[in-house]
Amino acid sequence: MKAVIMAGGEGTRLRPLTSNQPKPMMPLANRPMMEHIVSLLKLHGFDDIVVTVAFRANAIRTYFGNGAEFGVRMVYATEETPLGTAGSVRNAMDELDETFLVISGDVLTDLNLRAIVDFHEERGALATIGLKAMENPLEFGIVITREDGSIERFLEKPTWGQVFSDTINTGIYVLEPEIFDYIEADKPVDFSSEVFPRLLDEGRPLFGYVAEGYWEDVGTLDAYIKAHQDVLDGVVEVDIPGFRLGEGIWLGEGSELDPAATVRGPAIIGDYCRVEAGADLGEYTVLGSNVRVGADAFLERSVVHDNVYLGPGVRLRGAVVGRSSDLRRGARLEEGVVLGDECFVGEHAVINPGVKVYPFKTVEHGAIVNSSIVWESRGARNLFGRLGVAGLANVDISPELAVRLAMAYGTTMKKGSTVVASRDTSRAARVLKRAIMVGLNSAGIDVADLEVATVPVTRFGVRNERGAGGFTVRLAPDDPQSVVIRFFDSEGIDISETAQKKVERLFYREDFRRSLAGEIGDLRYPLRVAESYTNVLVDQIDLAAVRSAHFKVVLDYAYGAAGFVMPNVLSKLGAEVLSINPYASTRQALIFDRWEHARGVSELVRASGAHLGAVIDSDGEHLTLVDDGGHVLSDDEALMAVLRLVLDDRRGEGAPAPTVALPVSVGRAIEEMCRERGAPLVWSKLATSHLMEVANQPGVDFAASQEGGFIFPSILPAYDAVTALVHTLALLAHNDLRLSQIVAALPKVRIYHEGVVTPWEKKGLVMRTVMEGAKDHELLLVDGVKVLHDDGWALILPDPEEPLTHVWAEAATDAGARGRAQEYARRIRNLLRS
Repeated sequence: MKAVIMAGGEGTRLRPLTSNQPKPMMPLANRPMMEHIVSLLKLHGFDDIVVTVAFRANAIRTYFGNGAEFGVRMVYATEETPLGTAGSVRNAMDELDETFLVISGDVLTDLNLRAIVDFHEERGALATIGLKAMENPLEFGIVITREDGSIERFLEKPTWGQVFSDTINTGIYVLEPEIFDYIEADKPVDFSSEVFPRLLDEGRPLFGYVAEGYWEDVGTLDAYIKAHQDVLDGVVEVDIPGFRLGEGIWLGEGSELDPAATVRGPAIIGDYCRVEAGADLGEYTVLGSNVRVGADAFLERSVVHDNVYLGPGVRLRGAVVGRSSDLRRGARLEEGVVLGDECFVGEHAVINPGVKVYPFKTVEHGAIVNSSIVWESRGARNLFGRLGVAGLANVDISPELAVRLAMAYGTTMKKGSTVVASRDTSRAARVLKRAIMVGLNSAGIDVADLEVATVPVTRFGVRNERGAGGFTVRLAPDDPQSVVIRFFDSEGIDISETAQKKVERLFYREDFRRSLAGEIGDLRYPLRVAESYTNVLVDQIDLAAVRSAHFKVVLDYAYGAAGFVMPNVLSKLGAEVLSINPYASTRQALIFDRWEHARGVSELVRASGAHLGAVIDSDGEHLTLVDDGGHVLSDDEALMAVLRLVLDDRRGEGAPAPTVALPVSVGRAIEEMCRERGAPLVWSKLATSHLMEVANQPGVDFAASQEGGFIFPSILPAYDAVTALVHTLALLAHNDLRLSQIVAALPKVRIYHEGVVTPWEKKGLVMRTVMEGAKDHELLLVDGVKVLHDDGWALILPDPEEPLTHVWAEAATDAGARGRAQEYARRIRNLLRS
């Protein structure tokens, strides 16, 4: 069933805690308030969620993403101007075509939502309001119902003389889509004061359901403190992270309590906290992640957010401390004090009751503060792109950013984990790699530095060193002034989108783990990783067959680090090799054009009578092939040629056909090639990270992109030009073939591409309209929308980084493919103009 979470509120009454984060993202028992709502919805069967957002919407989108991490589907509807409770829900009406539930993202509750829905359906209601009996109903709208639950009267925020009931409107509604007929478009409209009274006046079926359970509008700082106390007292059922110890104490992973420290429950201690000797954590104390509490500090009825340092002798009573704040020795916060994010309070400073200190402020040593210190907001940008974290070297990607990025990445791992590092030959990569290693070490992560290495060797090193992850810093392939930082998981493949979002959240919130001096990570230099890589690679092929073929190969190293690896490999293959550009040169790599160099290799192949030519890009990931006739293979031709060799390999007669993973944009001839040989074909998205994820699944034998990337998962579930070249030679030798024979028999691929400039806010409309317009065709929804035609297909895919929609099309002829792509592009342009 579908639900709407209203998450557009600014939470002004909760400032300064909401000065630079939306109210639904406020931590409650160390999880955002809205996460508790999402969990409650999932518990009651609501797994399709629309979130209405406005103030600092990116913070919510960044944390929750598409909801997959939380076991639900989530989409977002953005209010450009305030629309009220009803108007914001109407703004999401395209997603709401059936009965749906509405709930605020900034309340704390454990009400039985399914019971409200069941009541709604039994009564055949157009709208049902969730009601709750409250001891003090003055701050809420009172609802009076008849015995059957039908609503008799509304009273918004009454005086005591008007209180005829104690049942209040909780802001939880179950509605039918017909409700949108009562909500005017593009205008602020409120449910309680406008929509529901109108339904009542017109005699429409409007009901109220009095729910049992806990409900609290966490709208003020006092309510925020009280909500934590209710959670700790067990008054409300929510999931508290950590291990429960005696007397209602929750202890997070990796936290350290000195035996001489005192904890008097109920209390929550988050992950990786450190509480020193003599510290006294009194009742209703809540510590976020990575909080350090110094010796002899005293805390009571206080909430401390993530990454806060509380020095020796600090005293907090009934206070709230924002993220990444720093309180030095003897600082004192009295009842009702609220400190915003990243504040500094000097030694023995005193902040008196009720004072609010806004973010990024400094209270000097010994100061006595009696009145609030006010400050407002800041912003952020996207971090990960298609290749990784990219930007102009020393401008967008500065050493300072690299350190913070590394600390965010390191915080996602356990202390003492190992990360494998590498770079290309450029000075920019060297500087930034050092900064990243510093950041990782400061987060308690060890670094195994391979220094200059190809990307595949780095990935192999992650596995070989049993690393928790890896990274490499390299010049961007299309811009010599830019660098790309790529992060790998423990399998050596690019980190998933979910992992990227986790790093982004930590980076933007600066929720970094900071290790003590004795916990800072180590740096070491592994030996013989390239030799181990070579041995594993050679063990995977029929070495005798390759040696007996006496291959003659022309090989262009593109001035990259592959020149450090290939000589070891080639010496074992017994091949006669003419090497071009076998030395590392940043200057030459910056101006390298692989097709121009492939033409040079072609000339040398023809002149020398070589069996094969190849260009390995400077990162060692992508391969350009030249056959024995000197023909330079396009990326599509290379994919089909290597795929045919893999499918037709004669080893292991009777063995099952290999399983192949390919992006959804490949031509039908490739599909047919797999089908004829009975080879299972697994589709992947166009994104490299997803293709690698699919290639890493059990049973996948081969994967490839349309950009010269080949994956042989038995070695490494990632692009590897050296492995691809060695396997190509081995397959040619074992089947006694020449590459030109394979190429001559390949079908022609006729795919055409168009790009349509598309505003970000229109991309969803474009995709929905494409879907609706193609309902008479078979669709493939792996990445974008692939519309299948009798003689080909069209693939419509929004660009993840640019305001652009891509259109690829295939047909039986070049003109047909061009016409199909242009027709879909024309439809999109007409839609955008309308």
